[in-house]
Amino acid sequence: MKNFRPAKKRIGVSVGESVRILRELQELSQSKLAALTGIPQATLSAIENDRVNLGVERAKVLAKALKCHPAALVFPGREAPIC
Repeated sequence: MKNFRPAKKRIGVSVGESVRILRELQELSQSKLAALTGIPQATLSAIENDRVNLGVERAKVLAKALKCHPAALVFPGREAPIC
C-alpha cells in the first residue's frame, strides 16, 4: 500500500445539474421547490436544463431552500470550500 494513491476521477457537473441533484437528494419535486422559493416551476426546469442562468439572487434563494451554500450551486465542480 506504499504506492497507493486515491483515484482522482471527476465528473463535470453543470450548474443546472447541481440544482437538480441537490433537489432530488432532498426528495423535492420541482413544484415543491417552486412553492418553497417563489421561483416558477418552469424557471426551475429551465435552470436545471441549463437554458436559463442561475444568477446570484436565485442561487441564494435556492441554497436556502436546499440547505446548502450558494457556492455549491454556482461552482459545482469546486474542490475546496469557498470562504
